[in-house]
Amino acid sequence: MHDTRKPRPHTGRRRNEAARRAILDAALGLLADADGAPVTVETIARAAGVGRQTLYRWWPSKGAVLLDALLDRAAQDVPAPDTGSLRDDLRALVTATFDAAQRPPSGPALRTLVREAAGDPRLAELLRTFTESRRAAVRAVLERGRERGELPAGQDVDLLVDQFYGLFWYRFLLGHAPLDRPTALRLTDALLGQAVAGRASLPGRT
Repeated sequence: MHDTRKPRPHTGRRRNEAARRAILDAALGLLADADGAPVTVETIARAAGVGRQTLYRWWPSKGAVLLDALLDRAAQDVPAPDTGSLRDDLRALVTATFDAAQRPPSGPALRTLVREAAGDPRLAELLRTFTESRRAAVRAVLERGRERGELPAGQDVDLLVDQFYGLFWYRFLLGHAPLDRPTALRLTDALLGQAVAGRASLPGRT
């Protein structure tokens, strides 16, 4: 007779993933609630309910844990859209980015990182790496649109990315105006409107 019993799940792998998730969540929560208190390997491990060696199994330093936590949360909060329409993709990405910045733990964690990076070169490098990853996500959406002919072939994609994040960071840090859905829709239309205007002004077009 054949043994029809299902194989038992690998509980060690499940425990490892649970520990990794606990560490990422703890790191982001501590960063969000830091209020000037240092976030260390010890405080992350304690908050996650694991030993320091468990943490060092996956990350070489505190900065690596924090970066992974931020990137992991960004991937959850702002999934990469690919609907086949540049306007729809860009609207979804801008709206999700604005929404995430309004709620914990993403918004408070990012504010802490920006504040602390001003006096800590290691955190400043972490912030640069994180922001470049987010720029790359926007750039990918724009480049797909350019490949489909929705942007002019010579469109300066990085300039559009700068304009998007220029508005985001200015409003996020100064708080002088909202980062809401209407703003996200207007910004998307403005960015794409520039592209259309640039296409129309190319030689040979009327």
